[in-house]
Amino acid sequence: MEKFPMTQAGFDQLKEELRWRQQEERPRIIEAISEARAHGDLSENAEYHAAKEAQSHNEGRIGEVEDYIARAEVIDVAKLSGTTIKFGATVTLIDEDSEEERIYQIVGDQEADVKKGRISISSPIARALIGKSAGDTVEFNAPGGARSYEILGMRFI
Repeated sequence: MEKFPMTQAGFDQLKEELRWRQQEERPRIIEAISEARAHGDLSENAEYHAAKEAQSHNEGRIGEVEDYIARAEVIDVAKLSGTTIKFGATVTLIDEDSEEERIYQIVGDQEADVKKGRISISSPIARALIGKSAGDTVEFNAPGGARSYEILGMRFI
């Protein structure tokens, strides 16, 4: 069984999503289905079909989240140290083309959010950064083309 690396914050977020889907969303959808059933003919009842579709989506996501939680390998980033970049590191980079500074934390696939500065361990940039140190330059192919960054620093927080 393959394990998924994940920070404690990402693990807690998944557990909260599971709780919400099971204890809040599931009862809301069941209520919507019974209301739609009360309207009569189900074959042409759009509300009923929409509620059943929402139920299917919710139950599928519950299964996914339960699987991720079961296979999570929670890594306490605060206990990590070293001078090379690895999972959990927060890396400060400078784009060699635009001179723009960027800060990214390398996290698990399920908790990645580029807008919040969290990149997936399996992303092209994270794979290029793993094992490197401050002062190194990394080049990688991103969806928008080849990119080059200089590593200014890294820390574990």
